[in-house]
Amino acid sequence: MNSQFTIAVHCLIVLAGTPDLVWNSESLSQKVHTHPARIRKIMSILRKNGLVETKEGLGGGYRIGCDPSECTLARIYQSISCTPLKLSWCSAGCEQDPEFDRIRSVMDFAFTGAERGLEEYLEHWSIASLIKRTGSSTEQLPEHDVPIAARIKGKMKEHIKKIGGEG
Repeated sequence: MNSQFTIAVHCLIVLAGTPDLVWNSESLSQKVHTHPARIRKIMSILRKNGLVETKEGLGGGYRIGCDPSECTLARIYQSISCTPLKLSWCSAGCEQDPEFDRIRSVMDFAFTGAERGLEEYLEHWSIASLIKRTGSSTEQLPEHDVPIAARIKGKMKEHIKKIGGEG
């Protein structure tokens, strides 16, 4: 497990808390406090696994692509995890050592069980349950946290109403 998992969960919490908004990588990176290129890489993985949707073009970006109450941490972990829980401590020459092979086999067995246990535990947590547990609602975001495309769209609607147009 690495920091990509935590970043992915944080992004999904933000997206699930604002389902009507589309977040670009810049806005999302500011909210999650990581580089936009890293956000794009993680969001690409999440999109391929059906957890987020993307909108192309002007005003494009990311939005939640799954039901937050059914999106478990186990599903995110399985989507984002590059390597299973394993430790590698051999630098060179260990392939010829019969004792190393036996130890590696036992450790692989132990870590496989740990991985299953972790996934079973993560299955009990959903994005919706994490939002509820944090006790914070992102529905009322401060102005500076709302993606710029959503701010512009909102201001355009207000302006159209003021001048008596459709909206």
